[in-house]
Amino acid sequence: MTLVNELATPPIRLRDYHQPAWSVDTVELEVELDIDCTEVSSRLVLRGAATTPSTPLRLDGEGLELLAISLDGKALGSDAYRYDKGVLEVDGVHDGSVLQTRVRIRPAANTALEGLYLSGSRDSGFLLTQCEAEGFRHITFFPDRPDVLARYTVTLRADRARFPVLLAGGNPDGQGGLADGRHWARFVDPHPRPSYLFALVAGRLEHIQREYITADGRPVKLVIWSEANVIDCCHYALDALERAMRWDERTYGRQYDLDVFHVVATHDFNMGAMENKGLNIFNAKYLLADPDSSTDEEYRAVEAVVAHEYFHNWTGNRVTCRDWFQLSLKEGLTVFREQQFSAEMNSPPLKRIEDVSLLRRTQFPEDAGPLAHPVRPAEYREINNFYTATVYEKGSELVRMLAGRLGQHGFRHGMDLYFERHDGQAATIEHFLAALGDANDIDLTPYLAWYAQPGTPRLHAKGQYDPARREYTLTLSQQMRPASSQPDKMPLPIPVKLSLFDQHGRMLPLHGEDFGGGIPQTESVIVLDKAAQHFIFRHVDAPPVPSLLRGFSAPVVLECDYTPAELALLLTHDADGFNRWEAGQQLAMLAFDSLQGTHDAKACDAWCDALAALFQHSTVDDALLADLLTPPGEIEFADRQLEVDPAKIHVRRQALQHRLATHIGAQALLERYRTLAADTSHRLDAGSQAGRRLKRRVLELLALLDADQAHDLAARQFENAKGMTDRLAALGVLVRDRAWQAADALVSFRERYADNPLALDKWFTVQAQVPGEAALAIVQQLEGDPAFTLKNPNRARALFGAFASANPSGFHRIDGAGYRLFAERLIQLDALNPQIAARLATAFNGWQRLEPVRREAARLALGALAQRQELSRNLGEIIGNVLQH
Repeated sequence: MTLVNELATPPIRLRDYHQPAWSVDTVELEVELDIDCTEVSSRLVLRGAATTPSTPLRLDGEGLELLAISLDGKALGSDAYRYDKGVLEVDGVHDGSVLQTRVRIRPAANTALEGLYLSGSRDSGFLLTQCEAEGFRHITFFPDRPDVLARYTVTLRADRARFPVLLAGGNPDGQGGLADGRHWARFVDPHPRPSYLFALVAGRLEHIQREYITADGRPVKLVIWSEANVIDCCHYALDALERAMRWDERTYGRQYDLDVFHVVATHDFNMGAMENKGLNIFNAKYLLADPDSSTDEEYRAVEAVVAHEYFHNWTGNRVTCRDWFQLSLKEGLTVFREQQFSAEMNSPPLKRIEDVSLLRRTQFPEDAGPLAHPVRPAEYREINNFYTATVYEKGSELVRMLAGRLGQHGFRHGMDLYFERHDGQAATIEHFLAALGDANDIDLTPYLAWYAQPGTPRLHAKGQYDPARREYTLTLSQQMRPASSQPDKMPLPIPVKLSLFDQHGRMLPLHGEDFGGGIPQTESVIVLDKAAQHFIFRHVDAPPVPSLLRGFSAPVVLECDYTPAELALLLTHDADGFNRWEAGQQLAMLAFDSLQGTHDAKACDAWCDALAALFQHSTVDDALLADLLTPPGEIEFADRQLEVDPAKIHVRRQALQHRLATHIGAQALLERYRTLAADTSHRLDAGSQAGRRLKRRVLELLALLDADQAHDLAARQFENAKGMTDRLAALGVLVRDRAWQAADALVSFRERYADNPLALDKWFTVQAQVPGEAALAIVQQLEGDPAFTLKNPNRARALFGAFASANPSGFHRIDGAGYRLFAERLIQLDALNPQIAARLATAFNGWQRLEPVRREAARLALGALAQRQELSRNLGEIIGNVLQH
């Protein structure tokens, strides 16, 4: 089955890249702003390649009404240019030519939220832009590709009463009044930048600000803007921005390079945030924070995303990507920098657990299904569909491997050389690896294979002990599932950080030719760069227990011949917080298998006994204990099934958790809950957050043993909560268990947050995640709520994203009704916002692995979607890909 829309769009291939025939020195934009009808005048100073002086100028432009065009001061007749199918072609251009155009665009009619659009209502909303990846062509004519870097001067004009605030990227360069109650503001960016970093904002906004002094003593004005009713929720983000700036100066030697840094919050945004030079635009979800409406996790997310977008100033803006195939050069690298920062600001082990959990929930399934693609894809049809977990999260893991290979000082030395070589340029993955390697006199080109091959490697580990020789041999091998595009995959360099433990849980010194000289260490990194290799450890007195991939040193699936007792030993004694958690996750997998009769029942007892002991006597951090008490999610369990039945997986996971709760005991759970509940503060220090995290987990486990007691406690916690973390945790227990107290709690929550869009998103999400067949009726009912709309990306994700991507037992109904409803809403959403429709549609990834009845129902729903002629290019590509076998 094929799609007409998809086939009509030829792929863009990496191998076909060529430098632009024409580039742009300077851009001068004059924008006459209005909600219904905005006019944009552009003046481009052009530079041509010496080898192609007669090549016509080709500029991108979509949905533009061309009002005027001139070349070198002369108006062009219709025979001197052609504008068709999103391309303006102009004859007679020479090096140094000046092209001027004036176009009309209609922001209020732009529901795709790409280019210039209206956020909020006509009366009180404001205008803003989103130009990554190809939004600038919806504003004016330009060679809209990341390797065309130019210096921008932007002048904005608008009615002062309707648009009192005028902002654009760069430094402010004047403002003043005009006739008829209008005003103007000009901004100049001294740094060359690609068109995708263009930004403007205009409307009624309030702000908070402070002065920041850079490491070299230069003052910078930091300003955060939002609508007046939420400006008090911006202070945490401003603090986080200052922390990120200090950290980047200290860790990478990078300082901010403009006089002002503007950040704007909007509730209407397709992405999380955007790093436009000097004018970051944020989805309000990742900028606004206050204890009453934000959870601990959301505070950490605000800090992380604020840092991420700021870090882009160097890894993305000052050094950008040559083409969109190199997208991970800025995104994967910046995610890694963000993760480093968040780990240092909070808890490194917990941050690592969160990052790897996200990778396994989102990227591993992507790698295992028809949407699999390399971190640097070889081709694409719609670039917006490649803002994926593979590019971001797996891309970050590849940078982490390189940083681990080079060490802290070596990686910093390599980054310094990278910035020195490529500041003000559009770079490639090869440039990045060359700089890191040259700075350390190491050839890193073998790591290019990681960027070129889709799929998750499977790392097999098997140990053998020789008592006569007192040697332990660890055999590592790697395997990659063949892909239709790459039937024969080459071995990858896989760094494996490891330690050995004796039977008492003590770490052993590592002796062997693979571990260097000097004093033996208890932790080392070995690199598997062949299909299989043997690593020999000497002077080992008894069979050891290996702790492999410590800190998750490579993005692979580990398959090791661990016994339940060995995993329990690591769970109890491993000093590496991540590997301690990982041992628990692997042991939980074996315990899960034992419930379906495919593994020794001892695994379940070993998992439960080890965790019960830790619960009673452990000195581990409360937050780590909460994570240790949480088994893998239903998506991770499904990833190990040849044929997936989401309903059975849900039931077995619940049974597994019930076994754990029983081992701990209702009385012990109740006592721990009461101890934790005694602290009712909403402080954000690590200890307070950890206590709330464990309290939620204890309440969930208690509900499995004594539902009435737990629901009463949850109802009281909901009523008395001083912050959103405790309130939402209690609501989640009540709603997911369908407790009788849930109805009143939902009404109370809905009334309390009627005017708070971000809190209402949580209200929709917690109900969309009710497990089992009841979820569909709940979702259908919620569609009728006056606050629900498909026009707002956050609201669409809160209901249908949560239902389809985070509720397997609810979405994958055996009658296929969940698929049919979701497909219908994708069609409606596609007509409004193709980017969001395409991203939500990835929930169908992996449908081929469902059991036969569900698989057929999913195929029928997808087939009906595929037959529709009006699908956007975005959604059409996703549906076409997931239908491939």
